[in-house]
Amino acid sequence: MSEPTPEQPSSAALTPETVAATTATAPPQAAVNPNVQRQRASQLAQALRLELQKALIGQKAVIDDVLTALIAGGHVLVEGVPGLGKTLLVRALARCFGGEFARIQFTPDLMPSDVTGHAVYDLQSEQFKLRKGPVFTNLLLADEINRAPAKTQAALLEVMQERQVTLEGRALAVPLPFMVLATQNPIEQEGTYPLPEAELDRFMLKLRMDYPAQDEELNMVRQVTRSSRADMLDVTPLRTLLQAKDVQALQKIASDLPLDEQVLDYAVRLARATRSWPGLAIGAGPRASIALARGGRARALLRGGDFVLPDDIKGCALAVLRHRVRLAPELDIEGLSVDQVLQQLLDQVPAPRL
Repeated sequence: MSEPTPEQPSSAALTPETVAATTATAPPQAAVNPNVQRQRASQLAQALRLELQKALIGQKAVIDDVLTALIAGGHVLVEGVPGLGKTLLVRALARCFGGEFARIQFTPDLMPSDVTGHAVYDLQSEQFKLRKGPVFTNLLLADEINRAPAKTQAALLEVMQERQVTLEGRALAVPLPFMVLATQNPIEQEGTYPLPEAELDRFMLKLRMDYPAQDEELNMVRQVTRSSRADMLDVTPLRTLLQAKDVQALQKIASDLPLDEQVLDYAVRLARATRSWPGLAIGAGPRASIALARGGRARALLRGGDFVLPDDIKGCALAVLRHRVRLAPELDIEGLSVDQVLQQLLDQVPAPRL
């Protein structure tokens, strides 16, 4: 007789202390019980969500999407006008993340070698030595990535896909887990360069940060003006909840979550529908299907589920697809957005009933 699935704790009661207490008091045999492991992983992910919400007010959906990418092992592109908290989000995640963190401020004069590294001649040894760039880290913030020209942006391509960098003919692996969180301003802003198609496809999710609601903005102003950090929320009070090994454990547990064939078929049908949908000139490729499946598993873990639901796939579909499709010129002229067309697609492609 199989052991019953433990009850999922209320997210309101989740704190780092309760997660630690659950782990400390669990019997030895629980360590190998998949249900208990899944419950602990969900608790840890939900505790991280609550911690991030302390720093980023009014962006709950964005926080969930970033955690989805972290658990799924993907990269994130965050778009929004200046001042909405894009960089703050990454700083807060870095604060809660005990691994290595690096930041690259992209500028028009940034060179590819400034990103990946380069060979330096050592006068003392009379030999060339490799100087690793900031990409050799666990969590990389590529700030205002579309301020740099395409050649420099492309320097991230290999490391985002292969988790390695080739320097002077040598392939050097980056530490795992590895995640790129890139921020960009809308293309309409002056001094920006559109990202190459190949690089856009490497991002699992593209998130849009919108202006906060009035009550959220009021709460934000109240908190910021109480601190001495000028116009920025202080992330120092946030606690470190994750180490590199914890992230890898979350990713492994999420990848083992059951995914019904009907739900997997739904993910593939969503991606394929973009290739023939009226109003879309370019559809999403197979990477979108993979991202939907991985994102669905991550969201299932984040909500404390034992298996993936169609709603888990649908919940991350906009973020997975919006940067992988292109509007037909006539709809662009009419003022329709990619999100509006994709929402129509999501509403009309039938989801399976489990």
